Amino acid sequence: MPKYCSVTCLVLVLVIAYPALALADFIARVVTVHEGDRLTIYHDGRREMIYLKDVDCPELKQPYGKQAKHATAAYVGNREIVVRALNRDRHGRTTAEVVLQDGRNIAHELIKEGLAWSRPETAEGRSLGDIEQLARAEGKGLWSDPNPVPPWKWKSPKKTSRNYSN
Repeated sequence: MPKYCSVTCLVLVLVIAYPALALADFIARVVTVHEGDRLTIYHDGRREMIYLKDVDCPELKQPYGKQAKHATAAYVGNREIVVRALNRDRHGRTTAEVVLQDGRNIAHELIKEGLAWSRPETAEGRSLGDIEQLARAEGKGLWSDPNPVPPWKWKSPKKTSRNYSN
């Protein structure tokens, strides 16, 4: 019972401090961090996999992929978070903004650390582009590499040329 009361109090404090959180936001517990931008949360008696909205972290086998996963786990692993703007993206994946109890947005933090690319398709993604430009200028994380490969290019089928002889 005391835990329920503390969670309720936390929600009320967040709603008062951050009125934007009042619209269909909910608290969930992170149970697994799969990659920097993909996690499983537990809420309403069920588990759900979500992707961080407006960012793309390197794949685990890419440079900085494991660092992105570890950074995300350090922020949210086995903790309660606020889930905002839960939605489906154009690929059918469930996306959301993940906000720490102190109000920090995880996507913003990953971009600041140079561990994610912003997705400029949305207004929020475009504003994240400004944060990304600062991380690039400072050579943080993956931006220390002169030519980092974004995950959407890294995952695309490798083009190979084959010579066939008869």
